[in-house]
Amino acid sequence: MAWSRLIRRKGLTWLHHTPVMKITDQTRITVLDRLKGQYSNPTLQDWQHAALLLGLAEGEPDDAERTGIHRFLNSCFHSDGRWRTKPVHVDSAIVAYSLFRTSSIEITSYRPALDDMYDLIQDHIGSDGTVQYRKRMADYRYVDTIGFICPFLISYGLTFNKPNAIDLAIKQISAYIQYGMQANKWIPCHAYDVRTFDPLGIYGWGRGMGWFAIGLIDSWELLPQNHTYKLKLQQYVVDYARSIMACQQPNGNWNWTVTRCESRPDSSATAMLCWFLIKAAAIPELFVSCGASVSKGITYLKSVTRRDGAIEFSQGDTKDIGHYSTLFGIMPFTQGFAIRLSKFVKDEGLKEIIYEDNSVYANV
Repeated sequence: MAWSRLIRRKGLTWLHHTPVMKITDQTRITVLDRLKGQYSNPTLQDWQHAALLLGLAEGEPDDAERTGIHRFLNSCFHSDGRWRTKPVHVDSAIVAYSLFRTSSIEITSYRPALDDMYDLIQDHIGSDGTVQYRKRMADYRYVDTIGFICPFLISYGLTFNKPNAIDLAIKQISAYIQYGMQANKWIPCHAYDVRTFDPLGIYGWGRGMGWFAIGLIDSWELLPQNHTYKLKLQQYVVDYARSIMACQQPNGNWNWTVTRCESRPDSSATAMLCWFLIKAAAIPELFVSCGASVSKGITYLKSVTRRDGAIEFSQGDTKDIGHYSTLFGIMPFTQGFAIRLSKFVKDEGLKEIIYEDNSVYANV
């Protein structure tokens, strides 16, 4: 079966029976972790679901996918557009963003849930005017937050005429570039301290690179061509694309620490960064280089796809700043972004050869 159809089939299965993403790296005796609530949590599952929905719901899903999507949405939202379980963390903004990208729904039907999400983000704005990841860590700004909230804020602002939401997204991105990027290299650290502007964690955490990438590229693409912030974000895209491509490994992957060739490949970072690059290829000066990079990235992703369609070797959940998982396995989030990537490639006619299982990708 062609790779794209294979990974979509697995993604649709996982939308309703999503593998549990663990907080712990413990693989043998997990009873105590489960009893203490330290095995997994609903927020971690949120971004798994969101990526699967993004992958399956954008564009024109088939009948089975549409049925599955609406079944999933009915499990998350009441008929009046309210959350069944109201979010408490800003991570859930990526779920709300996926609603904007679901072609088969009327977005205004979910206005109550979207308003709740916007209010939650507003409630997390810190003293510096940017959004906290968690209130208990009020002085830290995490790279994850760029991917979680910025595309939602742009979509919300454009759809409901809320320019302040757009301003907040741009401020979040710009502040991170100012304080959370390695000088002259465009490689983000895991977090930074708003009091001292000291970097926290490592520079070049692979999925952190991906969080910044998807937040930036979707925000840039959503803005109309004549928008005040469009050119500003476009220059960010160009600079970041060049940094990303410089870190790609010969096999087409990005490692969990992108600046170290000795570290393990990470499929989650690879899927996210490929998504960024295929979208960035719309900028003429990046077309050729991004296309070649994505070709290699897709070849890698195919090489680590199981026969049942599950993509292997994504790094597990991060425990804390500087404390990264040593486990690499399946991750629905990776599956969703690979689906998103493969569908965009097909729809744009960039790689008609993508459906051939043993093909060499070229001519993006």
